[in-house]
Amino acid sequence: MHAYMVLPPASAPGLADPYGRVLDSLRVSVTDRCNLRCSYCMPEEHYVWLPRPSILDYEEIARAVELFSRLGVTRVRVTGGEPLLRQDLPRLLALLAGNGCLDDIALTTNGVLLAPHARALREAGLRRLTVSLDTLRPDRFRSFSRRARLEDVLHGLAVARDVGFRGTKLNTVVVRGVNDDELVEMIAFGRREGLEIRFIEYMDVGGATRWSAADVVSRGEILERLAEHFGEVEPLNDPADHRVPADRFALPDGTVFGIVASTTAPFCGTCGRSRLTADGLWFTCLYGEEAVDVKALLRGAASEREILDVMRARWTGRTDRGAEERLVQLDRGPLYKAEALRERPHREMHTRGG
Repeated sequence: MHAYMVLPPASAPGLADPYGRVLDSLRVSVTDRCNLRCSYCMPEEHYVWLPRPSILDYEEIARAVELFSRLGVTRVRVTGGEPLLRQDLPRLLALLAGNGCLDDIALTTNGVLLAPHARALREAGLRRLTVSLDTLRPDRFRSFSRRARLEDVLHGLAVARDVGFRGTKLNTVVVRGVNDDELVEMIAFGRREGLEIRFIEYMDVGGATRWSAADVVSRGEILERLAEHFGEVEPLNDPADHRVPADRFALPDGTVFGIVASTTAPFCGTCGRSRLTADGLWFTCLYGEEAVDVKALLRGAASEREILDVMRARWTGRTDRGAEERLVQLDRGPLYKAEALRERPHREMHTRGG
C-alpha cells in the first residue's frame, strides 16, 4: 500500500509516472572519483572505480540531456563524486547552457577545488552552486572527510562570491554526536557569508555502511534546537511547489535556511528526480536497483526516437518510492554492507551521484 495519495497521470503536465510524478529534474554525475572520503558516503578503505573507457564524454552527456529535455526535464544538476576533478568541466557547462529547454543548471561540489575554477564556471554559464560543508572546525573536517582541506573550501566559497555567484547553498549532513552541536554556528556562518544553509538528515544510502537510526537528527529536532536559540521559526515553502526537496524556513531576523528530511519525512510522493551516472546508467530512484543503460543506447545503433521511447517507457512505468519503503522497515539498518557495494559499485553514492 502506498503511503501517499495516488494521482492520475493527467493531473500534471509533462511526462508523468502512474502516480502523477513528473520527470523534470536530472542529476548528472560526471565522475565517481572524489578527493574527500566523507564518513557518510565513502567510509570503507577499498573502492571499485568505474573503468575510464566507460565514462561518457561531454558530447554524449549533452546529447543525453538534450533527449531528457525533450521529455520535460528543465533542471539539471551536475555532480559526482567530485565534479571538479573532471578535466575541462566548464566545456560541459557551456554545452548544457546552450540547451534552450533548461531553466536551471546547477553544480554540487565539495568546494576543495572551487577557487581555481570558479571564474571559468561562471563564464561558462553556470549560475547556481551548492557546496557540501559539514563542519566549520578543522579537526572535525579532517575526521569527517579524512582530508585537511577546510581552508580550501572556505577560500573557494569566498572566490565564488567574488566572481559573481549569489544564492549559493551550503549542504550540511547532520550526524548525532558528530556535528549536531554546530547548527547555530552554521546558521551564523551562512548569514555572515550570504549562504543559505541546508541541513540534511543522515541517510542510509550508498556507502553509509555504519548508518544507524540513532545517529539521525530529525527535521523536528533541528527546528526545535534552532527555535530555542533564535526564536520562532516560520515555514516558507509554497505548498503548490513540489519540485523543491528542501523545506525552507525563516528565522525572526529574516535568515533563510532549509532542511532536507529524506530519512524521517520522505517526499517520494512528489519526487520528479532521476540520476544519470558517469558511465551512463539512468536510475529513477536514489534507492533503485535497476537502471536503463543510456550509454549503450547512445553508442549503439538506436535512433533518437527509439532512445526516447525507452526513456518514456521507463518513466511512465515507474513505481519507485524507496525512501518511504525504508521508513516503515522495523529492522532498519544500513542499506548495504561493504561487500554488496564492492560487488555492485553503482550502489555507491559517489558513483550514483549525490
